[in-house]
Amino acid sequence: MILIDLSHTSHTRARTGIQRVVRSLLDECGALAPLAPITWDPYAGEWRELAGWERKNLQTPGAGSKRSASWPTSARWTGRWRAWRRGAGPAVAGALNDAAGRSGPAPRGLLVPEFFGDSTAKAFPALFAAVGGPKIAVFHDAIALQMPEISPPKTVARTPAYLLELARFDGVAAVSEDSRQTLLDFWAWAGVANAPPVRTVPNGIRPPARHAGGDRPPGPPRILCVGTLEGRKNHLSLLEACQELWSRGAEFSLRLVGTVQAETGAAARDRALALAAAGRPLQFDGALSDQDVDSAYQKCDFTVYPSLMEGFGLPVLESVAHGKPCICSARGALGEAARGGGCLAIDDVNPAGLARALSRLLESPGELARLVAEASSRPVRTAADQARDLIDFLASLSSPAQK
Repeated sequence: MILIDLSHTSHTRARTGIQRVVRSLLDECGALAPLAPITWDPYAGEWRELAGWERKNLQTPGAGSKRSASWPTSARWTGRWRAWRRGAGPAVAGALNDAAGRSGPAPRGLLVPEFFGDSTAKAFPALFAAVGGPKIAVFHDAIALQMPEISPPKTVARTPAYLLELARFDGVAAVSEDSRQTLLDFWAWAGVANAPPVRTVPNGIRPPARHAGGDRPPGPPRILCVGTLEGRKNHLSLLEACQELWSRGAEFSLRLVGTVQAETGAAARDRALALAAAGRPLQFDGALSDQDVDSAYQKCDFTVYPSLMEGFGLPVLESVAHGKPCICSARGALGEAARGGGCLAIDDVNPAGLARALSRLLESPGELARLVAEASSRPVRTAADQARDLIDFLASLSSPAQK
């Protein structure tokens, strides 16, 4: 049995990039090996298997917009009662205690696919003691440290400790080569000794329900942008570029899909709504279900992902999987995602650079058709590929003594 820590994702129905990856890994890793999803319960002060309401959060389709973890009052009081009965100190509860050796074999591994907070990190020693095999974490990015001026302050404050805590695992799976090098550089700067191996295990996606095809409605070109509205996603630059093109008489529509990060994304949301109110052909949908996002891809001509920096860049891969070209940055992890074809990768994702790229595809049907052909024929990495590589990585590690 392999334990998978879902302490955050099991307490939200949001569909951010990391949460979509985590849900996919739960399904795909579970198809390869016996898997037990678990959570740190801060109210009970213990690690335990998921309750029914937590499993429902994982399985319920929809487009929950609240990104933070949410615990119903009944679950909080149940946890406090369990803590009172047990006594002080972090614990590993119920079936996990059994698996730790009291009445059965210890779990043969632990997978932590999420960014974890301080409370969870402090509880890891109790969990690590219950796992007989290797412990690996998935590392997504350190963007809050690289771009603190446009990142949520709490994430900025938390990230340095998080990066150091990753060194307590037996292995780390970075979702891109750029993320891998970022982590290694930070550990070298911080003087981390005896660092665990870091392997690049790129994200994968669930293949679309059906390939993009005949659903594109008639009319001017339709451009789609999928991604959380937050500072580093650079939506303000995209909106400025589109406004410049519209003011020149360009005919196209823009559709924005994604939740709003309140601290850094409100300005982009307000600008989008103002443009729509002024009569520009702009549609802002907020969060959508996976099915509706799939439909949005099918109905567009191409996509744009204006993000300044990513740990991976899932919407690039999703766009290509639908046979739709994507305009994105040529730098870092986004450049890695674009290399396989079907993308217009640009050096500058400022308003002028984005406007040039948009004009290029709007005014050059031949180039757009060439990129569509590249995207349609490009093999796309799947979530099943990622899960297989993670399980192989886990199996390749020895079972060293607890750190």
